[in-house]
Amino acid sequence: MTIQKVGVIGCGLMGSGIAQVSAQAGFTTIVREVSPNALEKGMGSIRKFLEGSVKKEKMTQAQMDELLGRLKGTVELKDLADCDLVVEAATENLGLKKELFGALDGMCKPGTIFASNTSSLSITEMSTFTKRPDRVIGLHFFNPVPLMKLVEVVKTLRTNPEALQAANAWCMALGKTAVNCGDSTGFVVNRLLVPYMLDAIRVFEQGLASRDDIDNAMKLGCGYPMGPLLLTDYVGLDTTYYISEIMFDEFKESRFSAPPLLKRMVMAGLHGRKSGRGFYDWSTNPPS
Repeated sequence: MTIQKVGVIGCGLMGSGIAQVSAQAGFTTIVREVSPNALEKGMGSIRKFLEGSVKKEKMTQAQMDELLGRLKGTVELKDLADCDLVVEAATENLGLKKELFGALDGMCKPGTIFASNTSSLSITEMSTFTKRPDRVIGLHFFNPVPLMKLVEVVKTLRTNPEALQAANAWCMALGKTAVNCGDSTGFVVNRLLVPYMLDAIRVFEQGLASRDDIDNAMKLGCGYPMGPLLLTDYVGLDTTYYISEIMFDEFKESRFSAPPLLKRMVMAGLHGRKSGRGFYDWSTNPPS
């Protein structure tokens, strides 16, 4: 099969980025939000990003207008009924995803592929919410979607090879590199990255080294673009804690368990950049 028309559920940070790169690659794209205000906010962020690209001469005004001509916003789920691929980028809430996939299953044509942008939830479990488990996959994009080149393409034990091939071809058409993996919590990136971030918090918590020395050690010693504690602030301490809880519940391995310090910082509302303070103070530029 060939993907020509794409639906995206959610026009937040991830959904708006997915919708943008899909339309930019030439695909007719419909992005759905729950309310007109949320939709306008998401579409506004897309326009702002594109206007910045025009100013930087990375695209012309004509190219921007052509892209926006392929992108439609809606608050109606039924408007995604004739899409070849629907990518869900809604809140990480399994109950919500069950409701969405169940509704879409009754609306969309039998060949439509359903994908989730989840970073930690089970694609296999989501596939049970539909009568087409062979056409449910994971497409885990990275933030910011227009700039990050990687997509984790996740297959279950029942994924149809044709659907998997079509999804990979679509990712390539977006200019992304697709990494294929099985449906295991955390996939590839978070399976390796989250324990690294948690270990950095443990080193800091135990007083082995200061925040700056930990981050500088990994930047200068391993060539990482940023240290693990700064990265945790960017990702969000609450998000990191949430993912670690899911992974520990799945594997029951101590390396996935959240350090006490992380739990207490989350409880105290110190969520990193999004809250203004985490391991760093984000009221200054650069953060101190």
